[in-house]
Amino acid sequence: MRERMKRRKKKTTENESEATGKVGQQKPPVDEHHPQPLIPSYNREPEAAQPEQDEPGFAMADPRMETEVQPESPSTPPAGAPEHKPVPKLGKARAPKGVVVLAIGLPGSGKTTWFKRRGVTPLSSDMLRGILFDDITEQRYQGLVFSTLRSLLRARLIARMPWNYVDASNLASHERRQWIKMSKGFGYEVHAVFFDVPVEVCLDRNRRRERQVKEDVITRMAAKLKSPGFEEGFSKITVVRVKKADGKG
Repeated sequence: MRERMKRRKKKTTENESEATGKVGQQKPPVDEHHPQPLIPSYNREPEAAQPEQDEPGFAMADPRMETEVQPESPSTPPAGAPEHKPVPKLGKARAPKGVVVLAIGLPGSGKTTWFKRRGVTPLSSDMLRGILFDDITEQRYQGLVFSTLRSLLRARLIARMPWNYVDASNLASHERRQWIKMSKGFGYEVHAVFFDVPVEVCLDRNRRRERQVKEDVITRMAAKLKSPGFEEGFSKITVVRVKKADGKG
């Protein structure tokens, strides 16, 4: 009688083991003939990404972003015109018909000088004011000026001109939206050239100009200025800065 009870008790203990999630299966031994089972790699905790050894703490640079430093002499021509290089074809995407370059920055930030150094004549709001009103300081017809400017760009896109430049403040994303939408509608890429210049430098340069913009106007514009982003539709962004020691432009 006692031997039967011992056998029953031993059998019950063996059946309660859980080796594979099913009650009743006995856990197999682990020895040289029965090694520990392998754990699939996708069940392991992901390892933290290791930083690059040559540049610790820095993320990989976006190839669509470039940085320029304004030269000490504005009349010095650039070593090359990188914006004139062919736009690389990405994957199987259709190659763009050309490029529209939008300048973004405050008065005195160096937009006009940037174009002059490259021998480029951009579509400019000041140019149109001179043509329409014989006075580039005329500010009463802003709607007419910019609607005409967009019509001129549209004509160039219809004519399939490969490179097109727009010299205006383009302070906020909603001001840039119409340029981007029209350009992309014609199959063109849109590049931004953002003049990231401190407002103090712009004001100092403005004071030494023959044609000055009122300082309170520049200050109000600085409050509205927003840096461009790729989410707006830009394919490339070039940031133009001054040297740290440049307080006079």
